[in-house]
Amino acid sequence: QVQLVESGGGLVQAGGSLRLSCAASGRTFSSYAMGWFRQAPGKEREFVAAISWSGGSTYYADSVKGRFTISRDNAKNTVYLQMNSLKPEDTAVYYCAAGYYSGVYVYTGLELYDYWGQGTQVTVSS
Repeated sequence: QVQLVESGGGLVQAGGSLRLSCAASGRTFSSYAMGWFRQAPGKEREFVAAISWSGGSTYYADSVKGRFTISRDNAKNTVYLQMNSLKPEDTAVYYCAAGYYSGVYVYTGLELYDYWGQGTQVTVSS
């Protein structure tokens, strides 16, 4: 069992930055590939970014590529999402997720993740 707790969300003006954190507890964090997803009102949850268990592989949705950076610190059991040049369309609840995969691959499908956090709200004003 893995428990995930997101933090770092808030209200920011367009063009600003936020860094989300996801703290994990429970089973060995470094055995898990991690992902960030988001869900805007009235829309389905969508993939944002993913990172392999070692941090050696990352992947981004086209909508955030070049603006967001995913990283992890296995010593701190934490994964991060640095969000720069934020746009109003980035407004959503952001969720981190963990999947028990120890290879070099990253995963974009919601169904591939076993554990989810409760989410943190990000609001970008224009």
